[in-house]
Amino acid sequence: MKGRSVLTSKIESEIDLLERHVAMLKAIMDHEPIGIIRLSELLNVPQHKVRYSLRILEQEGLIQPSPEGAVTTDKLEPFLDHLKETLDSMSKTVKELRDSLS
Repeated sequence: MKGRSVLTSKIESEIDLLERHVAMLKAIMDHEPIGIIRLSELLNVPQHKVRYSLRILEQEGLIQPSPEGAVTTDKLEPFLDHLKETLDSMSKTVKELRDSLS
């Protein structure tokens, strides 16, 4: 089947977005404080997409702005634990769904 299906396109785009947010978060963790231009160059992501991801991460309380650039907060570790649990659960669900098609 060529192209994306209506049945799967929404989840594929949401996973792509999550992947970008997580990559951004990891880059901030590794290089904090870090600004928009450096993140854009480091991840090869346009600045407008960096700004959007930073806004989402800030709304979640995972990062905060500083005069030198974005820095992580104390909410980061609990979030990462939750994300890992969520991804494990999703992975199990996807495997079960895939197995049901066999």
